[in-house]
Amino acid sequence: MGKYFVYLSMLTLLGACAGNDSNAQHQKISAEKDTLNRMVLIPGGVFAMGADDSTGMPDEYPKHTVRVDSFWMDEHEVTNEAFAAFVAATGYVTTAEKPLSKEELMASMLPGSPEPDSSMLAAGALVFTPPDHAVPFDDVSAWWSFVPGANWRHPDGPGSDLKGREQMPVTQVSWQDAQAFAQWAGKRLPTEAEWEYAARGGLSGQLYPWGNEELTAGKPKANTWNGNFPFRNTKTDGFYAAAPVKSYSPNGYKLYDMSGNVWEWCADWYDANYYTTSGKQASNPAGPARAYDPEDPAAAKRVIRGGSYMCSDEYCRGYRVSARMKTTPESGLSNLGFRCVRSVQR
Repeated sequence: MGKYFVYLSMLTLLGACAGNDSNAQHQKISAEKDTLNRMVLIPGGVFAMGADDSTGMPDEYPKHTVRVDSFWMDEHEVTNEAFAAFVAATGYVTTAEKPLSKEELMASMLPGSPEPDSSMLAAGALVFTPPDHAVPFDDVSAWWSFVPGANWRHPDGPGSDLKGREQMPVTQVSWQDAQAFAQWAGKRLPTEAEWEYAARGGLSGQLYPWGNEELTAGKPKANTWNGNFPFRNTKTDGFYAAAPVKSYSPNGYKLYDMSGNVWEWCADWYDANYYTTSGKQASNPAGPARAYDPEDPAAAKRVIRGGSYMCSDEYCRGYRVSARMKTTPESGLSNLGFRCVRSVQR
C-alpha cells in the first residue's frame, strides 16, 4: 500500500543489510541490545481477555479465556536512543524515509482515480497538527496531516529533531520497521494476547493496568490528554505530547507505559470479529489468518494497543487494558511506537 492510501485509510480509521562487523564491533552492538531496554519475565498463566465493562467497543467482546506461556517483555517502549543504535548498526531506512514511485501509488488507489499530485510521492508520515478551537470528532483531518519529511528522526516534520527526546519512545515507525528492529535485537513483537496479559499486570477483571481507579482520580497514572481534545491540553499529567519512558509508576509486572504515551504495534492481523470466532478457550493465540476491518475493508491492518497521549475520556479511551485499535502496517504516526518480547527458551 502506498502512503497516499495509508493516509486516507488512517483518516477513516482514527475516527478512531548490516555490514560485516568485526567481532569487537559485534560484541559492542550486542551489549547495546542488552542494556538499552531491560526485559521483565512475565509468568505464564490463564486470564480473561476482552472487555470487563459496558464501555468496551464491539470488537472487545466476548470476554474469553486465554492461556499464555511465560515470555520476556521490554520494560518500556523502544526509545529513540535504542532505535538510533539499530540504524547505526544496520543502515536501515524506515518506511517513512522512502519516497514512492507514481506506479506504486497508482497501484494502491481505486481504479479510475486521477493521477496523484507529486507532493503525495514524497517521503513522510502523519503528524498530529491540532487546531486552536473545538472541532467535530468525525473529521480527524482537523488534527492529522501528512507531512513530507516527517520520520523517526524528525517526528513532527523537517523542523523537528531528537534533541532532548533520546529517552522518549521512537515514533513514525511502521510495523515493518518494528519487525526489523525486533529481529536485529533477537526479539519479536508481542501477540495481542501477550500484550493484554502483560498490561493487566497480574490483576483480574480490572479496567486499567493499575486497577479500577479512574484515570483522572488521584495522582497522574499515565500520559494521556488532559483538557479538551484536540485543541486544549492542560498538561495535568506533566506532558503535552510523548513523555520519556518510565515517567509513571509501573504495573504489577514492573512494566511501564502499558497505558498511554504511544500506541504499540502487535504481531497480529486485526479482525473485528476475531473474538467471536476464536473459541471460549485459546492457548497462545497468534491472531487471525487474515485481516478484516468493517470500517475500511479494503485495507489489511495490524493490531495496535495501549492508547497514547491523545486519548481522553471524551474522545478515545484506548488506555483501557482491553481496548483494541488497528492501522495499516505501512503507517507512520507521531503517537505510535512499539516494545518487544522474547520467548522463554525451553
